Amino acid sequence: MIRTADSHPLTWRLRVDQQPVWFEEYRAKQGYAGAEKALALAPTAVTEQVKAAGLRGRGGAGFPTGVKWSLVPMDPKFDRKYLLCNADEMEPGTYKDRLLLEQLPHQLIEGMLIGAYALQAYRGYIFLRGEYVVAAERLRHAIDEATKAGFLGKNILGTGFNFELFVHTGAGRYICGEETALINSLEGRRANPRAKPPFPALAGAWGKPTCVNNVETLNNVPAILLNGVDWYKGLSAGKSNDAGTKLMGFSGRVKNPGLWELPFGTTAREVLEDYAGGMRDGLTLKAWQPGGAGTDFLTEQHLDLPMDFDSIGKAGSRLGTALAMAVDHEINMVSLTLNLEKFFARESCGWCTPCREGLPWSVKILQALEQGEGQPGDIETLEQLCRDLGPGKTFCAHAPGAVEPLQSAIKYFRAEFEAGITRDPMLSSPVPAGIQPNLLEQRW
Repeated sequence: MIRTADSHPLTWRLRVDQQPVWFEEYRAKQGYAGAEKALALAPTAVTEQVKAAGLRGRGGAGFPTGVKWSLVPMDPKFDRKYLLCNADEMEPGTYKDRLLLEQLPHQLIEGMLIGAYALQAYRGYIFLRGEYVVAAERLRHAIDEATKAGFLGKNILGTGFNFELFVHTGAGRYICGEETALINSLEGRRANPRAKPPFPALAGAWGKPTCVNNVETLNNVPAILLNGVDWYKGLSAGKSNDAGTKLMGFSGRVKNPGLWELPFGTTAREVLEDYAGGMRDGLTLKAWQPGGAGTDFLTEQHLDLPMDFDSIGKAGSRLGTALAMAVDHEINMVSLTLNLEKFFARESCGWCTPCREGLPWSVKILQALEQGEGQPGDIETLEQLCRDLGPGKTFCAHAPGAVEPLQSAIKYFRAEFEAGITRDPMLSSPVPAGIQPNLLEQRW
């Protein structure tokens, strides 16, 4: 695949030897040209360009980036504002941001510089997953280079704009992917989500207006400022309503697991077969998750869907991070779902009761089903838990995301769950609805 600046704004600068692109090489490849254009505009004009380009958040939620920026107040009385980059990337099956962090650190710095100027933020933090040691080293080196070159610090390029940038490594909590939990952790507090309102745009880090964006989101910004809105919107393929390109990939037992920068509208089948090489010999596709562990399973019949937010959403799942996981026919869905729910239960911050108690409950039931010791009513209990932990029922989005793979696995592969119900004749008869909870309480 040939990458060019016109077709692959995120990855065309990557080196063949996979070494980082440092300052001099980055400048030679149109680096910081987008920032120079941005700094010649009014801050609100920069935000309007990003909004008009249709850039949506690449961390999973897909919220319009320009709209998010516009929520941050521009009143001069707000003299301390922050731009935070969410580089925690602890979603199982997701590894896209690591590529950009390790090999194109200046591209992220340029994106943050443009974003900070649009917001008039005086300080930025890259909240980095603690295990990304190499990324931390390279980001700090790149920040030093950019500071010495005058792209960070005081009076950037003589414009009077000041912006300093720091790397903050996290202690390892999945919940830090939620922006207010990230802010709490950055402040040195326990990584629990905050009540909203107030929203971070008004009262975020240290009580000041704050914007949190994903790594890939910010990496899109320089090209938009450099090449324009129309060019960016023209990158997507087919009839996709989403603009630009997206890092997409497939993991699992495929022939060529990896990730690629592809236009929105590329079908899942193209990613799986043309780029990932299809399933390994002797294996067939059973199910797939479009974008990380917290997205609903889809099946082979959904492979011809365009990989964009709306199409995947209408099919009953979420695009998420767009790094899909292929499940082959040898995998038992009860065991796979149990593995995922164990992770989500462990990573719950414990702040709200439905999540704290509901996810471990689902794990216990799944363990029994996996061992063939399930009881009549267990599957219905799991379905009820999925409803009770759904959107709007918990303090943050952790639990709703956690039950997405569970509810979809039951939907498409119910027979595998039913196979785990015990054949003990004492428990094979239907259990009256009023007695069922007591059986569960005795068991657990």
